[in-house]
Amino acid sequence: MSGEEPNVKKVRVTGKALSENTLFGMGNPLLDISAVVDKDFLDKYGLKPNDQILAEDQHKALFEEIVKKSKVEYHAGGSTQNSVKIAQWMIQEPHKVATFFGCIGTDSFGEILKQKAEEAHVDAHYYEQSAEPTGTCAACITGDNRSLVANLAAANCYKKENHLDLGSNWELVEKAKVYYIAEAATFAKEQGFETDDIAEVARQAQSLPKVNKKRQRVVVFTQGKDDTVATVGEKVTMFPVLDIDQNDIVDTNGAGDAFVGGFLSELVQERPLKECIRAGHYAANVIIRRVGCTFPEKPDFH
Repeated sequence: MSGEEPNVKKVRVTGKALSENTLFGMGNPLLDISAVVDKDFLDKYGLKPNDQILAEDQHKALFEEIVKKSKVEYHAGGSTQNSVKIAQWMIQEPHKVATFFGCIGTDSFGEILKQKAEEAHVDAHYYEQSAEPTGTCAACITGDNRSLVANLAAANCYKKENHLDLGSNWELVEKAKVYYIAEAATFAKEQGFETDDIAEVARQAQSLPKVNKKRQRVVVFTQGKDDTVATVGEKVTMFPVLDIDQNDIVDTNGAGDAFVGGFLSELVQERPLKECIRAGHYAANVIIRRVGCTFPEKPDFH
């Protein structure tokens, strides 16, 4: 695991004071279950090192077996939940700046997920139902490889009318100033942009029709180790990512979620776009040095 955390130039930028529930996220909550396993375990469930798959019928027993036979670590996961969790970590205090909605099961994994969200100081309000178990993602670690198996289960069972529309929950939605819901991997294709050029995709996305004309749309695309692309108005700007020794990279799976979390942590404080992206790069740089979407106790970002 290791290497030092990235050095970031210490620049103080005045931002807006924060209160609880300023940031709202909604998505598929998963309980991440990480454990070291052997090749026989992978073979039993037809997994390859570094797989990233959705669970099928033959994988259903995997989640209970990995808990029974291995020493496991639990973390609150799922893309949006990861991002708001990282945003809260970057902010530190006050706690519960980040709110999260999603669906879980009324089971032991659901109870663990609630506990982990609380430990991350995220104000999670889950819709709980008994038709499907809590969504899980097993990270089966063999040496330097991680095979990920996700079972969305309850995450697919969210009912707007049973949760979002409740008065007490809708009050939290109205209290927020910034909203984040993932994801848009096939956005350009679905919009018929007919280009693979990331800067052009960003420009076209920025110019799509917008209801609120008082504020310009900002579009940001990350590209792994390549420059981050951002557009405001007609201007497309490239932001280089932080340098990192390839030997210090442990796990890149959470990098995108981490970038979003860092970005949101500054956005909710109404800081400039440049600072939002700088925070996103910092958070991603921290997370790729560690296994899973995990982080040290406190950030070293100024």
